[in-house]
Amino acid sequence: MTDAPLSSGPALVEIYDTTLRDGSQREGISYTASDKLRIAQKLDEFGVSFIEGGWPGSNPKDVEFFERAKDVEWKNAVVTAFGSTRRAKLGPESDPNVRALLDAGTRACTVVGKTWTLHVTEVLRATLDDNLKMIEESVGYLVSEKRRVIYDAEHFFDGYASDPGYALETLRAALRGGAETLVLCETNGGRLPWFVEETARAIVAELGAKARIGVHAHDDSGCGVANSLAAVRGGARHVQGTVNGYGERCGNANLSVIVPNLELKLGLRCLLPGRLREITEVSRFVAEVANLAPDSHMAYVGKSAFAHKGGIHVAAMRRNSDSYQHVDPALVGNEMRVVVSELSGRGNVLSKAEELGVKVAAGLEGEALEEIKKAEARGVSYEGAEASIALLLARKAADYQPLFVVQDYETRVGRRGGSETYAEATVKLRVGGHVFHTAAEGNGPVSALDAALRKALTPVYPALASIHLADYKVRILDGKDGTEATTRVLIDSQYAQETYSTVGASPNIILASLEALVDAVEYGLRQHGVRLADAVLERAERPSERPAARAQ
Repeated sequence: MTDAPLSSGPALVEIYDTTLRDGSQREGISYTASDKLRIAQKLDEFGVSFIEGGWPGSNPKDVEFFERAKDVEWKNAVVTAFGSTRRAKLGPESDPNVRALLDAGTRACTVVGKTWTLHVTEVLRATLDDNLKMIEESVGYLVSEKRRVIYDAEHFFDGYASDPGYALETLRAALRGGAETLVLCETNGGRLPWFVEETARAIVAELGAKARIGVHAHDDSGCGVANSLAAVRGGARHVQGTVNGYGERCGNANLSVIVPNLELKLGLRCLLPGRLREITEVSRFVAEVANLAPDSHMAYVGKSAFAHKGGIHVAAMRRNSDSYQHVDPALVGNEMRVVVSELSGRGNVLSKAEELGVKVAAGLEGEALEEIKKAEARGVSYEGAEASIALLLARKAADYQPLFVVQDYETRVGRRGGSETYAEATVKLRVGGHVFHTAAEGNGPVSALDAALRKALTPVYPALASIHLADYKVRILDGKDGTEATTRVLIDSQYAQETYSTVGASPNIILASLEALVDAVEYGLRQHGVRLADAVLERAERPSERPAARAQ
C-alpha cells in the first residue's frame, strides 16, 4: 500500500548518509577505520547518494579512512569529507581544516558554517560581516580546487527564527562561493514539523532555483524523521541522516525510517530501483558493526515492526494481511511474524505453526492454545523463545516421538576441603527403550546439568556436539516473593549459523533451567534432522551392561 505512485526515474531526493561522522558521536560507538570502510561499502551497494566519511582534520582514524577510501571503486555514492569554514584570522588556503578537506582527496566536501547570530557573536566571537566572508571564501576556495561543495547551515532553523534576514544572507554567501546544495540544519533538535515545513518552503521559494535545498535534523524532541519529511514537503530534495538514527544526544534523523517513508508514502525515489528491500539488512549490518543490539521496535526494519500478538489482529490478518499492516513487509526486506502468548487466539496458533513449518492436527489448536495460556500464567513467555513454541506445537502431532525423556535429575553444590566449591549433576533419561544414567561436574548446577545431558546423549546423537549454549538469562518475575519468586530462564543456543531461544519457568531455578535446556537440546537435534531410531540405539552399550558413568 502506498500513498503516492513510486517514481521509476532517477533519484528525486538525494540521501546523504552521515553514519560514519555524526553517527559515531553516539555514546557507546567507536568505529575503527576498517569498520567505517565496511559500512561505507555497504551503503554504496545500497545506493545512497553521498557518504560522509568523517572530519579528516579531527582524528587519525578519519585520516586513515580517507586514505584507504582512495583505493576503493565507489559504484553509486560520492564520498565526502566534512569540515568547517576557515578561522576568522586565516585565509582558506592557510587554514588547517580547509587544507585537510583537500588532502582527503574526495570529489565533494561538506562545509559547516554559522547561521545563528548567537553563535556568530558568542561562540565564534566574530562580527556578522566577518562570518559571511568566512563562509563565502571557504566555499569559493574549495570550488576553485575543483571540489563539489555542500554547505551545512548549522542551527539554521533557530537562526531563522531569531533573525531571518541574516540567516538568508549566510545561505547567499555560500551560493556566491559556489555551493551546489544548501542544507538547513535543525541542529538542536527542538523545532516542530510545521515550523520546519514553513521555513523550508520559504527558502525554496527564495533560493531553490539557484541551488538544491536540503535538511539535516536531530531527534531531541522526537521529531527527527517528521522534521525531515516536513522539509521535503516544503521542497527540500536532499536529506541527511544516519542509519538507525545513531548520533549525539538523542540521535540524528533516522534514514532507516525516512527512506521507506519517502519512497512508499511520498512516492519520491531515493535509491536505485529494487534496493529498498535491502534496507532491513543494512540496518542490522550497521548495528552489528557498531556492536549495538538492533532496536526490535524500530519502524519498518525492526524485528517487531510487523509482529502481531493480539488474537483479534491475527484473526483479521489471516483473512486479509492489509487489515493490520500499513505496507507489505517484503517491500523493506522484513517479514510478518505472529507472536504467541496469553493474548493469543486460535489464529495465532495456526499462523505460528504455518510460520514454523509445524503441522497441528485439526482441532488440536485449541488444546495447544490452552496449554500455552497455562504455561504463560505460571511465568513462561514464548515471545522470545520460538524454539520452545515450535516444540510445544510439534508435540501435539499424532506421530510425535520424543528424542529423549528426563526421568530423574539431581544437582549438588558444596565446598570441599574448606575452600574448593563444586557442582555436580546426575541425570537419568530414557531414549526409546533404553535408559541412561550419567553424572558430570560443572562450574555451577546448570553447567553440570548441561554437561550430564550431553554426556548421556552425545554417544547416541553425535550431532549434539555441534550445538552450543550461547547465552543464559534469568529473570525474577515477582521480587516481592523474595527467594520464593518464580524464575524465568531463557537460553540462547547456536546450531550452525542459527541462534534460537528456549524458555523455562518455575519457583525452582534448577527446574526452570532444565526445561529450557531440554528444549534447547531437542530443538537443535531436530534442526539437524535427527529422529528417534532404535537401530542407532542398538549399537549403544545398554545401561544394564555397564555401571553408571560418573564424573571423577
